[in-house]
Amino acid sequence: MNQTPETPADQSKRDFLQIVLGGASAAFLAAVLYPIFEYLKPPKQAEVEVSSVKAGKLSEIEKDSGKIIKFGSKPVILIRTANDELRAFSATCTHLDCTVQYRKDYGTIWCACHNGKYDLNGRNISGPPPRPLEEYRVVLQGDEILISKKV
Repeated sequence: MNQTPETPADQSKRDFLQIVLGGASAAFLAAVLYPIFEYLKPPKQAEVEVSSVKAGKLSEIEKDSGKIIKFGSKPVILIRTANDELRAFSATCTHLDCTVQYRKDYGTIWCACHNGKYDLNGRNISGPPPRPLEEYRVVLQGDEILISKKV
């Protein structure tokens, strides 16, 4: 059997065909898989718009304590100070969106993620948080506590 050696022109044609067929295969695979992945991805939900929420009864919250309340899809921290004042702030730390909590022993709002601290006016006083917590309005109607966004 006599085989002819492959010329450089034949080799370049073969390389070209491999590149074209490989690219066409990749494009076909992407065209099939992309709609499947998009179908499986859950749809984005619009955020629930809430203007105010009932936080409970004043008699249920002891002095010098804090309570996390759901405000739509976001957490809000309601604080009843030792002086019997009610204050509410976003319970989401301004550093990395961790949930903050009231620390009675420090008398501050504390973020456990990176030891960020806020005073009882929502101002960042130590740690990495770059800005204060968003403040909410607290209204007392009889014994019922209502929290609403500040305008």
